[in-house]
Amino acid sequence: MPSTHTSLLYHLVFSTKNREPWFDSEWRQRVHAYLGGCIRTAGGVAKEVGGTADHVHLLVSLGPTHRICDVLRDIKQESSEWLHKEMRRTAFAWQEGYGAFSVSASGSSRVQTYIRNQESHHRRSSFQQEYRTLLERHGVAFDERYLW
Repeated sequence: MPSTHTSLLYHLVFSTKNREPWFDSEWRQRVHAYLGGCIRTAGGVAKEVGGTADHVHLLVSLGPTHRICDVLRDIKQESSEWLHKEMRRTAFAWQEGYGAFSVSASGSSRVQTYIRNQESHHRRSSFQQEYRTLLERHGVAFDERYLW
C-alpha cells in the first residue's frame, strides 16, 4: 500500500493533584478550551473535552507518530503553566498519572456524549468509581493501592 491511513481515537482521563476541586463552572470552560488548544498545538484534534471540578476527560484523534505519554506530558505541563501564569493559580497541579483508552470510530459518539454529561454522571458516581469502571471495562489490571 503506497500510503498510510489511520483512525486513532483515545479517551484520556486525568485529575487534579489529590483530586482537589479547582474548577468551578466558569474555570472549567476556560480550562477545557485551553486543553483543546493544547491538543491542536500537538497536532491532534480534540473531539470533546469535559469534566468536573477535579478531573478532565478528552476524546482526541492523534496521528500514528504521536506517543500518548508525550502528548499527555506536554498538555498537562502547558496547561499547568497557563493556570499558574494567566489564571494566577500558582498552587495548581495535575496528578502524575492518567488513563488512556482506545476508542473505535463507531463508539466515538457514545464517548462524546459520556464526556458532555460528566456533571450529571457525577451526581450518581464518584471519580474513583468511574475510573475503576473504565479500567475494568477496558481490561486494565490495577492494584487499588496505587490508584489514588
